[in-house]
Amino acid sequence: MSLCVVGAKTLVLATSAFTLSWTHSVQKTLWEEHWRIEQGGLRIVEARVEGSGAGMEPGEGAKFDGRFWRWKPDLPLLPELLLRRSDAVPQGWRLCAAGKCRAIADRAETADVVALRPCL
Repeated sequence: MSLCVVGAKTLVLATSAFTLSWTHSVQKTLWEEHWRIEQGGLRIVEARVEGSGAGMEPGEGAKFDGRFWRWKPDLPLLPELLLRRSDAVPQGWRLCAAGKCRAIADRAETADVVALRPCL
């Protein structure tokens, strides 16, 4: 499987899973989501957040591991994720896949929205 990162240009990553992370613009705490690429969409495997507040409450059934609150969000298979660029978070989104991490802001410099979706 492959992941397509579509912004001003398209980047194709040969991977079956990825981690998306960002720092919350108000709380300044780390949020990470682990995703799996499946036929027809993207499935969230786990979410984790360093703290809570300002719209960052851990999900139902979350367990604290000493640093992060971890849980499995109850979401259906999604056809794509849309990531909007924000000047409040200049470092933007970070995507890690196949042992390599990259800033999604690099892809969004001329696009306000970047889409992550399975490549067809």
